[in-house]
Amino acid sequence: MKKTKRSPDLRFQEFRDEWSKRKLGEIFQINAGGDIRKENVSPVKTGEFQYPIYANAEKNKGFYGYSNIFTVEPGTVTVAGRGVNIGIAHARNHEFYPIVRLLVLKPKKGENIYFWEYAINRVNWFVESTGVPQLTAPQLAGYKVAFPSITEQQKIASFLSAVDKKIQQLTRKKELLETYKKGVMQKLFSQEIRFKDVDGKDFPDWEVKKIKEVSFVNPKNSELPQSFIYIDLESVDSGRLIKERRISAAEAPSRAQRKLEKDDILFQTVRPYQKNNLFFERKGDYIASTGYAQLRVKENSMFLYQLLHTEEFVGKVMKRCTGTSFPAINSNDLAKIKIKIPVEKEQQKIGNFLSAIDKKIEAVSQQIEKTQSFKKGLLQQLFV
Repeated sequence: MKKTKRSPDLRFQEFRDEWSKRKLGEIFQINAGGDIRKENVSPVKTGEFQYPIYANAEKNKGFYGYSNIFTVEPGTVTVAGRGVNIGIAHARNHEFYPIVRLLVLKPKKGENIYFWEYAINRVNWFVESTGVPQLTAPQLAGYKVAFPSITEQQKIASFLSAVDKKIQQLTRKKELLETYKKGVMQKLFSQEIRFKDVDGKDFPDWEVKKIKEVSFVNPKNSELPQSFIYIDLESVDSGRLIKERRISAAEAPSRAQRKLEKDDILFQTVRPYQKNNLFFERKGDYIASTGYAQLRVKENSMFLYQLLHTEEFVGKVMKRCTGTSFPAINSNDLAKIKIKIPVEKEQQKIGNFLSAIDKKIEAVSQQIEKTQSFKKGLLQQLFV
């Protein structure tokens, strides 16, 4: 008979004892939250006593004032008992009001609630239900889990919390860079901020031109190659090419028509408010879907790519869209949109400046992804 694993692959060197294995109901007192009536809820005014209210997997919630509602003391773990986030756990080290279907786990001894947040979130909860999936207190109480001494719990939780803090710091850094870029874009494209030429003199005034005057819209292609990498609307995420799938011309969908060259721009014509466009920087046989408008820019591609993401331009596009659930603009209407554009040398300065910010944002995004991947590996090795 195969021996059940009782200790993780990765441990801090001072710990040697095997982990215990017990039901969650033996470790925690488990209760479900209660209903909160609207007449008992009111926004908190300055100076009033206040508690947050949590429902299901919410990590943070605004503060409200209540009457006739029970509270939960600090030092608990909550688990979402219903909805798409079923099974998601959060450590709560403050008083709060739990809503119905939010399961509250109060340790019977001095368990580390932050360790248990990580431990419970690793569980792949599969709850059979004929209606809305739900996790009940008895179901949760009956689940067996392996766990170490409280001292080792604290060590693991502290280590993983440090990793989470790093992810939070990087995420905040990315948010600040994105906010900075948004602000500087507004000033650059409104001409509140202007660059100077190499002699320190002002560039000429910007001119009003149509998209079709500054770029070739959907340039005609030669015959498609026998095989190519196909880019559809699902291949791009936040301006990044995340999926490359090589297919043969014979199996290609009819929408595979845009033959790409380096520095082409793909503008998403369906739901353009998502701003999920692509600045194409690669070489090789790449074909894009007609879900994109292809722009081959006559002067500086990066300048136009950045301009396409301004609120002003997106607003012009949305006014020309048809459809409600999936608003879309056709390429002919896109080509007629008027924009303000400077001379090529100023285009280059603006494009380079904003592209440099994009590279910083991308570098931080990659750091976040690597740290998240590192944490995922730790979770697999630090727990049984």
